[in-house]
Amino acid sequence: MTWSWRLGKIAGIDVYVHFTFLILLIWVAVSHYLHEGSLSQALGGLLFILSLFLIVVLHELGHALAARRYGIRTKDITLLPIGGVARLERIPEKPKQELVVALAGPLVNVVIAVSLYLGLMLREGFASFGDTIRVGGSFIQQMFWINIFLAGFNLLPAFPMDGGRVLRALLAMRMDYVEATQLAARIGQGFALLFGLVGLFMNPFLVFIALFVWMGAAQEASMVQMRAAISGIPIQRAMITNIHTLHPGDTLDQVAKSLLAGFQQDFPVLQDNRLVGVLTRNDLIRGLSEHGGQVKVETVMQREFKTAEPQEMLEVVLARLQNCGCRTLPVVRDGKVIGLVTAENLGELLMIQEAMRQASTRPRRLHI
Repeated sequence: MTWSWRLGKIAGIDVYVHFTFLILLIWVAVSHYLHEGSLSQALGGLLFILSLFLIVVLHELGHALAARRYGIRTKDITLLPIGGVARLERIPEKPKQELVVALAGPLVNVVIAVSLYLGLMLREGFASFGDTIRVGGSFIQQMFWINIFLAGFNLLPAFPMDGGRVLRALLAMRMDYVEATQLAARIGQGFALLFGLVGLFMNPFLVFIALFVWMGAAQEASMVQMRAAISGIPIQRAMITNIHTLHPGDTLDQVAKSLLAGFQQDFPVLQDNRLVGVLTRNDLIRGLSEHGGQVKVETVMQREFKTAEPQEMLEVVLARLQNCGCRTLPVVRDGKVIGLVTAENLGELLMIQEAMRQASTRPRRLHI
């Protein structure tokens, strides 16, 4: 994720913090200092937030370790002001596996809460949630209730929370995976509407959560529908074959003319018919602004890139596009570039297939 700094590794997984998380820390420290007028209170507020996000890391680590059990790698864990994100290389295909991975995060919170509860009972006694809110409660009391809240909130049956994936996994055990996703997404959006209505009258923060849940549900539904629509189709049936290639010695002015003259936005760079780089539209614009139009393509092209082979399935290539964060993959056969595949033309393929599906299922009218 851009604008993130690497903190280190846990269980072989890189952990990053987004720069907006630092803004949250500054805001918490300043708020506590202005409210209490004490540096120790500001430090206490920072300790509380850092402890909270340590719990979030452990929650995401639960997902990652459960996914590892099924051979699914976790690319990284990133801390954001709204929580954490563990980026799995793929979603488990079997519903039972997805159920285990989804429940692993909240289970970590439950284990922490039980451990804290036992410690409280042995030392200072247990305080109810109401008492903790009214008088503040000890640090351990607060951590206990936070873990209870995190487990409960994440199990709400709405994407992108864990409960949405739990619901989808349970539904997928009884129906088609795409239908299960669509139903789980609609339920999640129902919760989003409820959050939004309540937030309008009680807490504006719930409106923000409602938007987050609504967009997460819509995104999950569309992604699953796309994967299902392109499943089993080889990439050679969807790739762009009428492509323009570049030479490392071409100037950016020449490329700009090609960009304006055609539909292609990203270009393979060939030397002696061998793929040596990829020049994207963003690379071109950045190169023009920083170096001018006479600079060579080899100066700004990407020398590290992913490719696809024509016999590979579209769902595999789509996952590769998402994982590398790139817009275009050259399709290579026996070392020669024979086409391009982009996120845009995969989307167009999906629209065409959906239109054909609707036409095939629409009742035909009998003309007399």
